[in-house]
Amino acid sequence: MAEHFVHESSYVDEGATIGEGTKIWHFSHVMPGAVIGERCNLGQNVVVMSGTRLGNNVKVQNNVSIYEGVELGDDVFCGPSCVFTNVLNPRSHVSRKHEYRRTVVERGVSIGANATIVCGVTLGEYAFVGAGAVVTSDVPPYALMVGVPARRVGWVCQCGARLVVRGGEAACAECGATYREAEGRLAPIVGGPQRG
Repeated sequence: MAEHFVHESSYVDEGATIGEGTKIWHFSHVMPGAVIGERCNLGQNVVVMSGTRLGNNVKVQNNVSIYEGVELGDDVFCGPSCVFTNVLNPRSHVSRKHEYRRTVVERGVSIGANATIVCGVTLGEYAFVGAGAVVTSDVPPYALMVGVPARRVGWVCQCGARLVVRGGEAACAECGATYREAEGRLAPIVGGPQRG
C-alpha cells in the first residue's frame, strides 16, 4: 500500500513532505518545503505553499489556499473556501514578502466555510470559527466566534458541542467533559469527566 495518496490531477513538488496515510485529491498543489502530517485529507483545488506546516489528521475542504506563514496543528478542520491571508496591506506593485505574518491555528480548531483568518493571529485550541466570520485578532481556546469582525458569542467543547456556563463552570451535554471559566478564558477541569 502506498504511504500516501495523490490524485493524478494534482502536483506535489519535490521537497514537500507528506505524512503516511494522507490523501490529496483533485487539482491540488503542494509546493516545495511544505510539511503535511499523517492522515490528512486535502480536498479538491487546495494549495499548500512553501513554508507552511500541517499537523496530523488535518482536514482541508475544497478551494482552500494555505499561504506561507500559516501553521495548522493536529486535528484542525478547514471548511470549504475558508481564507488565510499572510500580508496586512497587499499591493500588486509593492513586494511585501518580507512582511509575511505568522498565523497559528492550534490543535482541534474548526474553521467554517467561507471564514477569513487575517494574518498574524493565533486561534486557540478547539476554538470554533463560524461560517463567514472574519477573524482579525487572537481567539482564546474553546471560543465560539461569529460575525464580521468575529466576536466571541460562547464556548464550545472539544467534541464541538456548544457549552452552557453556569456559576463559572460547564459540563458538556454530549460527552460529559467539564470546564471552568475565569477571566474571559475557558479551560478543562482536571480530573473531571473527559471524552474517551
